[in-house]
Amino acid sequence: MNSENDLKATKVVEHMMEHDLFSQWLGIKVMEIKEGFSKITMTIRKEMINGLGIIHGGVAFSMADSAFAFACNNRNVLSVALDTSINFLKPVHVDDILIAEAKELHNGRSTGLYHITITNQHNHVVAVFKGTCYRTNKTLI
Repeated sequence: MNSENDLKATKVVEHMMEHDLFSQWLGIKVMEIKEGFSKITMTIRKEMINGLGIIHGGVAFSMADSAFAFACNNRNVLSVALDTSINFLKPVHVDDILIAEAKELHNGRSTGLYHITITNQHNHVVAVFKGTCYRTNKTLI
């Protein structure tokens, strides 16, 4: 990878974030983008908590899904989720700061495979997500 590709990847993700109202509502901030890689963060707010006093699973899933989308689309090839799964490992609470890191395991012509790890501010892994994407023949920007 070279810096020109990483610069293009960053521009694609900036475009995606500009139009991604849900990721904006979650409070997601992009920390790092490289080809096939993304690292994002967010802070848990009280309206993200379920009836048990911990984060709603959909919030953690959505964060991981955003990191997945940024990693699999940042080569400017429109890619959509084909299959996803998540494992919740530790509870998450109000004011926890989460970091999701998406790493590319496979970059094929028509599919891609990604592993996303979510950690908290204590560097404890709280969830792991696996995503397979389908690559279209369209561009984002």
